[in-house]
Amino acid sequence: MIFRLVCVAFAICLGLSAARAQAPATPLQDVLQQNADAVANPSRGTVDSLIAALLESDLDGVPVFLERWRDRAVYQRVSDGLFFFGTATDGGFDLTDVDTGADAGRATSTEVSELRPNAGVRRVIGGALVAFQLLDNDPARRVAALDAIARSPSDDQLGPLRRSIEDEPDPALKDRKIRLERLLAARYAESEAERITAIESLRGDLGVDARAVLNLILTSSPAVFATMPTDRNIAAVLTPGSDDLSEEAAYDQLVSADLAPPLTGVEPIKAALIAAIDGGQVAGIPVASLTTDDARESAYEALAAAGAVPPLVTLEDQAASLATHSFVLLYAEPNKAITDAARETLDAIGMQVARNQAADLALDGLSLASIYFLAAIGLAITFGVMGVINMAHGEFIMMGAYTGYVVQLFIPDYTLSLIVALPLAFAVTFGAGVAMERLVIRWLYHRPLETLLATFGISIALQQLAKNIFGTQARPLTSPAWLSGNLTFNEVVSISMIRVAIFVLALMFLGLLIYILKRTRLGLEVRAVTQNPGMAASMGINPDRINMLTFGLGSGIAGIAGVAIGLYAKVTSEMGSEYIVQSFMTVVVGGVGNVWGTLAGATLIGFLQKGIEFFNPSNTLAAQTFMILFIILFIQFRPKGIVALKGRAAGD
Repeated sequence: MIFRLVCVAFAICLGLSAARAQAPATPLQDVLQQNADAVANPSRGTVDSLIAALLESDLDGVPVFLERWRDRAVYQRVSDGLFFFGTATDGGFDLTDVDTGADAGRATSTEVSELRPNAGVRRVIGGALVAFQLLDNDPARRVAALDAIARSPSDDQLGPLRRSIEDEPDPALKDRKIRLERLLAARYAESEAERITAIESLRGDLGVDARAVLNLILTSSPAVFATMPTDRNIAAVLTPGSDDLSEEAAYDQLVSADLAPPLTGVEPIKAALIAAIDGGQVAGIPVASLTTDDARESAYEALAAAGAVPPLVTLEDQAASLATHSFVLLYAEPNKAITDAARETLDAIGMQVARNQAADLALDGLSLASIYFLAAIGLAITFGVMGVINMAHGEFIMMGAYTGYVVQLFIPDYTLSLIVALPLAFAVTFGAGVAMERLVIRWLYHRPLETLLATFGISIALQQLAKNIFGTQARPLTSPAWLSGNLTFNEVVSISMIRVAIFVLALMFLGLLIYILKRTRLGLEVRAVTQNPGMAASMGINPDRINMLTFGLGSGIAGIAGVAIGLYAKVTSEMGSEYIVQSFMTVVVGGVGNVWGTLAGATLIGFLQKGIEFFNPSNTLAAQTFMILFIILFIQFRPKGIVALKGRAAGD
């Protein structure tokens, strides 16, 4: 009601704008002096006429005054009653003229009095400010008004919001105003038809605020009746003893509604009997005989018959009372047509949210699969061709990430540094892989246990070397600005741009590796050595050279994966150990020595892990455990992986 008066005054103000344009504007101080008592001592009864007078003045400074008045930054000088904006400083206040904003000098606390409108008055002022801000020439102020409405919606905001939509010049803000108007109309529109139309317009809106509005309309509370009501909007009928309503809770409702007496418990019975002991007896019954619950209940009933204690209420009485009453959930909204529309719309939105959550989960699984593919593809090549269990593979990932960090120290342009870091990380880890194969691995072929122990030792040494060089603190590997933020499809489905880039990088490597293995001489020789090293050697292929290049290639790919992973994960000396287990699982599940097998394994593990985390989001360790158990069970039925190879990689 209060804001309607404001809106009427505002409409009058707009309707007479041409006439006022020809008349000189009244200084704001004059308007305030004409309503000095209402300004100095505002109340809900006087604030309406004051705000109407301010609106009618059509002064540019009115919105600023209302803001400062609401924020308790307006002061009245005691000597002459003039009003000023004030800022508290040491020893007094700095005053500012309300019309010009010019410095008005300083004043002590005895020379001015602070205006302190109460909470109710400030709400009215805030409502009036919304009407101003929605039509303000500054887009930032219009956005602030919409934010204020979204935070604290009320029925008196609907009218000003509707009037501001038609003249809104910004298309994005206009769309936001229209949507916000629908949210407000769903709750506060005057007619049933308007509310139902607004509710139905929210169908397909996946915003959390839209669901919140519908849930507010569907708010319900428990109630109990002696007979089922026919004139109330019932949300659900509850049955005592069901999952929705226990018998104890139902009877508590009866007691709270004064429809049944409290259940007589064991302790109250004992207390009443003790209080009624007279000469070793209770109601003529010897105390010594009161050794069972039935005997004590009989003695209590005797006391109740004599009027000494309240009547005994047993479980049978409770069951009888529950059977003769109706327990329901009542909607706070009395109109059934409105709640039916809200329920249908909310159910439709729920189905859409579920589908989009599935799509979002699939995106997360695909993103994780691309990360595992990048981390494991190098291991798949070396393990498949050479049969080497390289426990230091994770450290090549770590070396690639640190290479990217060092590049950014010298090249501050993050896009350029990323372009330089990717090939440089490949070169560094390729060289490290070749060196490791020449110095260690080549002497341990066909000795898997010694190879495992040696690479594990190298892993520890590389971690310690990284700690000595870079320290134990996580180092930043900053992504370019064009990789910041999320790729958002709607309110439910979104994915970070970094993960999109990693997915694209994984696709590029998939295509590149397939091309190398299928279309180049190196790929032909790798496939020959994989399938039959003896026959490949007899055809002039040097298996020793192929092993070296293959190990270097796998290590180089791990370095590139390290740069990509470091863009969103912390870069530390232990980061490689976080991916080594998943990499081996990916290779084993997919099938060793095969690019498509690695892709299939990464996809299976990525989707499996995200699926388990979705059902158990609070316990990532449990998710990892379930995933490992599933993989163990999987390889029992398919020990050669999803895509099995023949030859040395398959154990032929």
